[in-house]
Amino acid sequence: MDAIIQAKNINLGYKNEIIIKNASFNIYPKEFVFVSGPSGSGKSTLMRSIYGDLPLKSGSLEVCGVEMFKANKKNIEILRRHLGIIFQDYKLIKDFNVEKNVMLPMIIGGFTKESCQSQTDKLLAHIKLSHKGSKYPLELSGGEQQRVAMARALSHNPLLILADEPTGNLDDYSSEVIWSLLKGVNTQLGITVVVVTHRIPETLGINYRHFHIEEGVIYELS
Repeated sequence: MDAIIQAKNINLGYKNEIIIKNASFNIYPKEFVFVSGPSGSGKSTLMRSIYGDLPLKSGSLEVCGVEMFKANKKNIEILRRHLGIIFQDYKLIKDFNVEKNVMLPMIIGGFTKESCQSQTDKLLAHIKLSHKGSKYPLELSGGEQQRVAMARALSHNPLLILADEPTGNLDDYSSEVIWSLLKGVNTQLGITVVVVTHRIPETLGINYRHFHIEEGVIYELS
């Protein structure tokens, strides 16, 4: 089976500072993967490189068939059609209502108006926010905003979900809801999920892999 993410001897960092050193790993389709490590260890640096927001210093990183070393803007646009990205601070567009936030990746991807509406209706029902489609992000709780962000990440049928501290700003109840949704994305839809987190839930109830970053080195924990 071909890896959905394949890293070979990658070095990542900013200006003259190397944050991730000579890392190699593979992540395969349908896997659920956690990435942990102390603050400043490079977790978000790794995530940014995977979705094309931070160029590699050296090495080879292939994501969904796109080689990221010296990838151009068009390559990254192609890659992002296959990705759903979830951020700690939601990154919803405050001037768009819930429905339009969810539709945005589909609009960019050229989906028909009917497909956009049908998919949005299904996703809002799934996250139990059908009654808030006309609301704006600042009218929602943090947990509700993150559920909308998840629906947006799923709307264009991605191959890979990247979640950077998706429960970092949430209370325990909202965190459980998000973990349950991410679990379903993986087990029911077969989408690969990679999550950066400080805290791995104890009761997730699925098989997962766990990478840990410490002093620039990526280890896989058993």
